[in-house]
Amino acid sequence: MPEKVDVVIVGGGVMGCAIACNLAKEGLKPAVVEKSDIGGEASGANGGGVRQSARNLKEMPLAMESIRMYGDLHEELGMDVEYVRKGNLRLCTSEEELETMRLSVENQKAIGLDLEMLNRKQVLEINPHIGEKVLGASFCPTDGHVNPFLVTYGFFKKAKRLGARFFIHEVVKDIRLRKSRVTGVETDKRTFETDLVVNAAGVAGRKVANMVGLDLPMRPVFSEALITEPYAPLFKQMIGHAKGLFYGRQTVHGSFFWGGFVGTEQFIHREGKPLFHYIGPAISQMVIDYFPVLKNLNLIRMWSGLIAQMSDGLPVLGFSEEVPGFVFATGFSGHGFGLAPVIGRLISELIMDCQTSISITDFCYGRFSKGGDKECSCQGNAACTTVTAVCPNKREWLKSI
Repeated sequence: MPEKVDVVIVGGGVMGCAIACNLAKEGLKPAVVEKSDIGGEASGANGGGVRQSARNLKEMPLAMESIRMYGDLHEELGMDVEYVRKGNLRLCTSEEELETMRLSVENQKAIGLDLEMLNRKQVLEINPHIGEKVLGASFCPTDGHVNPFLVTYGFFKKAKRLGARFFIHEVVKDIRLRKSRVTGVETDKRTFETDLVVNAAGVAGRKVANMVGLDLPMRPVFSEALITEPYAPLFKQMIGHAKGLFYGRQTVHGSFFWGGFVGTEQFIHREGKPLFHYIGPAISQMVIDYFPVLKNLNLIRMWSGLIAQMSDGLPVLGFSEEVPGFVFATGFSGHGFGLAPVIGRLISELIMDCQTSISITDFCYGRFSKGGDKECSCQGNAACTTVTAVCPNKREWLKSI
């Protein structure tokens, strides 16, 4: 017999765990289905950057609120997540990059972000280890970084304590519909009866959307990462390249994490063959160019992964009018980890109250299906269909039938 649950969340990464945690705080009992391990894909393999700077301006309200929430996250989750808030330097090495960065800084400052443009002398005052190539940088003092494993597991553990259940190494095979509405989820091990599914599947988000007849302009983008042996403390800032080619940080344990895309244009495909093994050395060479002091450090390991890249670089959030009961929380395009606390709260708000404390209109699925912005709210269209009828709009709707 199918098991009846309030909501099924597809994906046990940081977004799925954060959403489950927030829903469980509200009294729901979410079921999270993860095909590998908790945080086993992008959520456990990223750089842990927690930034507002260098984002699409549409994301800025989400990022600024998430930064505020990160300040209290260790108390919220009951564990240290190694949060370091010492700023973010975005390094420029050419006049072209400097000019582009100046314009970006002005646009971000105009909507309230604490951000400034630095010349080389000012950069060296913040980080004296930067190499001669760097001509200037943007600096956001309220940006920072965390340990992504600890954040993901923190949400996971608290969600479990509050009653959420996790089904790992279990694959979603199909999402059941009746008259275009969600009615259940089939995995390779069981069937859930539910009228609410959250797509938090990351790079598999397009495949999950296809299960209900929807599609996303999403493609997987390859990224490489590496970590070094421990080193004496050098700097606490998050580091990024002006064009996003590489990024990194020194962890609280002394090791350096570096990752990025540098070299991918030249090396990923040669004569039709993928040559991913060139990317790590390309990143390493760039790190040495920018931080010569690190040239003799040994690498401990390297790994690669896929990023769920949307065509416009923005996530997809909220209800879909086409399939009532199907909720998007995917497509974060390589910069979603820092948004996890606020996304967990907003998706919970949407499910519980049919509205969010910060507008997510710019991220609705309707921008693809309708050719324009659609308000992510179920008010007036009975899209909210949770089993427990927690949504006030649904309660009113039920009274009328």
